[in-house]
Amino acid sequence: MFRDYDAKSFFDEVFEPDGSPRLHYADIVQRIGSLSPVEFGRRRALADLTFRNQGITFTVYGDESGTERTFPLDLCPRVIPADEWARLEAGLIQRVRALNLFLRDIYHEARILDDGVIPRGLVLGNSNFRRQVHGIKLPHDVYTHVSGIDIIRGEDGRYMVLEDNLRTPSGVSYMLANRMVMTRTFPGLFEGRGVRPVQHYTTALLETLRSLSPRDLKEPTIVVLTPGQYNSAYFEHAFLAQQMGIELVEGRDLYVEDRRVWMRTTQGRQQVDVIYRRVDDDFLDPAVFRADSMLGVPGLLQVYRQGRVALANAVGTGVADDKAMYSYVPEMIRYYLNEEPALPNVPTYLGADPHGLAYMLDNAETLVIKAVGESGGYGMLVGPESTAAQRDKFLETVRGNPGNYVAQPVVPLSRHPSFFAESGVFEPCHVDLRPYVLVGEDITVVPGGLTRVALRRGSLVVNSSQGGGSKDTWVLSESGQA
Repeated sequence: MFRDYDAKSFFDEVFEPDGSPRLHYADIVQRIGSLSPVEFGRRRALADLTFRNQGITFTVYGDESGTERTFPLDLCPRVIPADEWARLEAGLIQRVRALNLFLRDIYHEARILDDGVIPRGLVLGNSNFRRQVHGIKLPHDVYTHVSGIDIIRGEDGRYMVLEDNLRTPSGVSYMLANRMVMTRTFPGLFEGRGVRPVQHYTTALLETLRSLSPRDLKEPTIVVLTPGQYNSAYFEHAFLAQQMGIELVEGRDLYVEDRRVWMRTTQGRQQVDVIYRRVDDDFLDPAVFRADSMLGVPGLLQVYRQGRVALANAVGTGVADDKAMYSYVPEMIRYYLNEEPALPNVPTYLGADPHGLAYMLDNAETLVIKAVGESGGYGMLVGPESTAAQRDKFLETVRGNPGNYVAQPVVPLSRHPSFFAESGVFEPCHVDLRPYVLVGEDITVVPGGLTRVALRRGSLVVNSSQGGGSKDTWVLSESGQA
């Protein structure tokens, strides 16, 4: 099934350029390669059936063929050796520490702005900067309790950060579901390999949320606040609530009274201590933000400001994961930690900078240009895959609001074998990695994360809404050998 596999054009996770498997993949390639395409296809169909039966889906907005889809799982796992993971983990912890210090600073003393390290207008003029929460004291001084950091590898095999997701990062339920399905579909593949577990994520998340409670209770009341069943990540909201044994609520299930947040239950009202919210800032409190929001809780922000309820992630974290702010994270690390960044950024050109804008306009055919507030593969132009007419149209929008755009060179993302049923062979597909970092009293990095894979031939876009799928991600222990 690996015949005619091209491992030369890009950095390949599994194979050396000469076509031999990397040491930590050798036995896996042998085991999978010993199966017939029919047998592998049978196991792939079993995995798809498991996803459908368990309702492991995501929602695609604006798709006329239907909104609910299963998240495609490619059964060839991604494997990360222990030494590589140790370097990644250290870089992730460093980055998230600096981002939390930055958020704490700009909502209090703003030293980094006074010292001119970051342009004041980039922060104070950011649509995600929330003056309403200035000066609030938060538990552990933590703002982003759950972070998803997107990691890529370039043609030299070096890991780089592509994006920080600090508001309501999604995808962790698919990481957990992938591992569950893989252990059922290929149980023998795990034997003797020292694959580190990921299923403790929900326990670690629950402990992180408990540590935020304003009341000193052994069992504080914690809820997951969802926008509802039509949200693209609703499966994840329900899954995490079920796994943690806490209530999944919508805004209408909560109300504010006596300077506290209460949940309606069949036994009467119950005070809520911690809200793991999967609702964006704008919709959280119609009395403060969008008045037309039906998803939030009127009066919530006042209780939050008084320290009588905790929110994870904190209000206002979006200013730090803005695509323009991303370019300054290395400076944050140097400023707050007096360290050099362990994980480099992808070179980024800002539309708000005249030189950056000029470079963007002159070199659009070689760049990826992104709107700073968009996600999911929307609001972007992939220059080498675009026509001249498409570029002209997109650049007109850029000229109209240059500060809303950034540009990056096209990074030749590393590739990994994925199985294509119609050809019956594995073909190289581009991948990225989203590890998850939990921050409370301590910092926990789940070993692995969600590997996303571009399942459209030649595509660099790994987002599920744009035809992407995922892989189970194995981090090996020191003694593990794949």
